[in-house]
This record gives sequence, structure tokens and C-alpha cells, in this order.
Amino acid sequence: MRLMKVICTECGADAKIKKTARKYSHFADLYCSCSEPECGHTFVMNMTFSHTLSPSAMTHGRMVKDIADSIHPDQREVAAAFLNRSAKEARETERQNGEINGVIITRR
Repeated sequence: MRLMKVICTECGADAKIKKTARKYSHFADLYCSCSEPECGHTFVMNMTFSHTLSPSAMTHGRMVKDIADSIHPDQREVAAAFLNRSAKEARETERQNGEINGVIITRR
């Protein structure tokens, strides 16, 4: 498990997070204490969410549904037909690639 490293702003020694106070889902106050006994500095740092680098796989279905809901019903049918054709072509390509390599791939 990887932990966040906090550095004392006064002496540069490692500091420990003593308490986390979550203000909002994307913002928290970190109450920190310097590990250097001669320093003894205690301070509060802010931790915020910045941006997503790779979307969560857990929200993928919701994103697709939100996009589908925003499309006009007539266009939704066209999009569904396109996706079905694309999926069928992908399965056919997988099947052909499996036969070329002498391996037949079946999915259940």
C-alpha cells in the first residue's frame, strides 16, 4: 500500500498525517505533525482532487447510458444498429484471427 508523503514546511523532515477532515468529496484538510522532535511543527495541509487521467471502469456503463439518453430517440436506433454491426464485425475478426493461428476461440 502506498502512502502519501508529507514534508514539514519548516524543517523539511517527514511529517505524519494525524487526522483527515473531509470537507467535500473532492477536498480534505490534513492535520500534520513534524516527526523531528526539535521542530515539533504542527500544520494543516489541503488535499484536493484535480482531474481524471483514466475514467473508472465502474462508471463506464453510466457514461454510456448518459450519452444514449442525450441522443434523440430516432438517432438512438441508428446508433444501436451501428454498435451491433461493429460488435458483430469484431466477433467475426476475432474468430478469423483464432482460426488463422490454429486456435478456435469460443465465448460463453
